Amino acid sequence: MKIKMTLSALSLAILAGCASTTSMNDDAAVAKAYDSINAEQLASHIKVLASDEFGGRAPSSEGEKLTLAYLTKQFKALGLVPGNNGSYLQEVPLVSIEADSNMSLNIGGKDYQYKKDMVMGTARISELQSLDKSQLVFVGYGVNAPEYNWNDYEGLDVKGKTVVMLVNDPGFATKDPAVFTGDAMTYYGRWTYKFEEASRQGAAGAIIIHETAPASYPWSVVENSWSGPQFGFQKENNNMDRVAVEGWVTVDVAKELFSKAGLDFEQEKAKAAMGAYHTDLKGLDASITVKSKIKKSTSYNFIATLPGSETPAEHVIYSAHWDHLGTDPNRKGDNIYNGAHDNASGTAGLIEVAEAFTSLAKKPSRSITFLAVTAEEQGLLGSKFYAAHPVIPANQTVANINMDSLNLLGKVTDINVVGIGKSSLDNTLATAAKAQNRTVAGDPHPASGGYYRSDHFAFANMGVPAMYAGGGTTPRDEATANYRKRMSLVLKGCYHQPCDRYRDEWDLSGAVQDLQLFFQVGYDVSEQKEWPTWQATSEFQRKQ
Repeated sequence: MKIKMTLSALSLAILAGCASTTSMNDDAAVAKAYDSINAEQLASHIKVLASDEFGGRAPSSEGEKLTLAYLTKQFKALGLVPGNNGSYLQEVPLVSIEADSNMSLNIGGKDYQYKKDMVMGTARISELQSLDKSQLVFVGYGVNAPEYNWNDYEGLDVKGKTVVMLVNDPGFATKDPAVFTGDAMTYYGRWTYKFEEASRQGAAGAIIIHETAPASYPWSVVENSWSGPQFGFQKENNNMDRVAVEGWVTVDVAKELFSKAGLDFEQEKAKAAMGAYHTDLKGLDASITVKSKIKKSTSYNFIATLPGSETPAEHVIYSAHWDHLGTDPNRKGDNIYNGAHDNASGTAGLIEVAEAFTSLAKKPSRSITFLAVTAEEQGLLGSKFYAAHPVIPANQTVANINMDSLNLLGKVTDINVVGIGKSSLDNTLATAAKAQNRTVAGDPHPASGGYYRSDHFAFANMGVPAMYAGGGTTPRDEATANYRKRMSLVLKGCYHQPCDRYRDEWDLSGAVQDLQLFFQVGYDVSEQKEWPTWQATSEFQRKQ
């Protein structure tokens, strides 16, 4: 279902009348900075960051060292100051947990194979974890959401048991806006939440049933993203409050298991969407031993600031994650996950926007800070750490603008806002988009839960209005439409795959369009007297 929302002329007129500080730059100076963002420079940065030399930019790798050195060189050359008490870096203590691939999951007397049928591991900082004939219980969507009057665990004791659950949340299945938020995924649909809730409930194990449509990605993404080293935070309790074993099975495995338990998978899935639900998978238990290599390390967030000229203590923060999946030594052939689109493009975008700000005749009124975070691919760890240990306090952070996987599909006449309607930043974006003859539209894929899947989410949880936008669905002309049909298939097929490499045939004009909008929004926010606000209907609000 496509959601589209164009802001009215009335709301734009109201915005135009908002009080603001007197701009220190005339229109010509801002326009010159805006136009300085260009495809050639953007491409040059992406090529470097996504090169084989950088090895896929895994946290705590040689690729990280090269990435941080490159960012330091670029931002220092632009004249931005270190953002963390004299340093460009913020330490993020991580632990790598790499499960031995020589494992099998035994259920009902049958062994299921690693990667082919399942991907299992542990979040516990432990070299050995196991399930020994742990009874399987289907807990629907694995959700405990009081505000939606929904608790799949109600009246159920899962201690010592392994919970099996569906991906996404009930709204996706029903498409009913009265059920959660309908087709738009909530945080309750995220895999991170499901494993955390299973742990809070005291389960021994947690298994998510993968289905491509509700997950919004194919099984190959599970194979590549949840195998190999998995990063988490170093904790005193070694994550022993997490379930012992957690992971995924294919939908074909799930159908087989339900059949063995005398149940029909599709019927049980339908029941789970109609209300809080759980049932035993009778006679089925799980056994598996997970051996892991543990390696503690330090990764880094990168932070650089252009100090404001009037209120330097107030910051507009641009964010993007610099990391990707690294290199898989066990993979034959091309084994480098270069991450050109995801997210060398967004990281390169930070540099381009920073350069535009530094080309202004006079500095913006508020400080402009650029934050490149680590370990996004491991569950938004870098931004989560920043939110828990903010260099700039939330009450000094005016807004966040996040860039993750820029538009590589050419110019469009709209711009998609993930989480549209949550904050007044939509209005500021709409004003900037109007100058490009573009309209503001909602998320074309609301079921993927994009607002809860990138680094702006950490800022939203801090109470900071955060914008995540980019791209669009309506090509500017027929030639672009034809290009989009061809390239969109490539980009989709290369998500979290080694083929996510820089390509000379990319049309970066759409990325430039968006970066110019992001620059304009950040500049406007830096000059407006009033801070952006959350809408009353948003689940996020500014914390006092």
